[in-house]
Amino acid sequence: MSVAAHALPVPLTALPRGARALVHCVLDETPVIDDALHSTVGQRLVELGFVHGVEIEVVETMWPVGDPLAVRVRGSTFALRRREASSILVTPA
Repeated sequence: MSVAAHALPVPLTALPRGARALVHCVLDETPVIDDALHSTVGQRLVELGFVHGVEIEVVETMWPVGDPLAVRVRGSTFALRRREASSILVTPA
């Protein structure tokens, strides 16, 4: 069994640039987006592909406070605010 199988999930914001991880879950305690469906940020992240077991990579963090983060998932790159990224729990790969 790999080390990652025993690692505890951490927020995506805890990973450094270049790190890879597996999505553990997306917390859905985030505010509602102002759209017709009243989606939450968590729902939108799942719709973008941040689902359990998917490998992601932190492509870049912006200086000086690391906001936003550029994250690659399933071949697409997304810029996420730190508050959005903190709702994604990952297991480092």
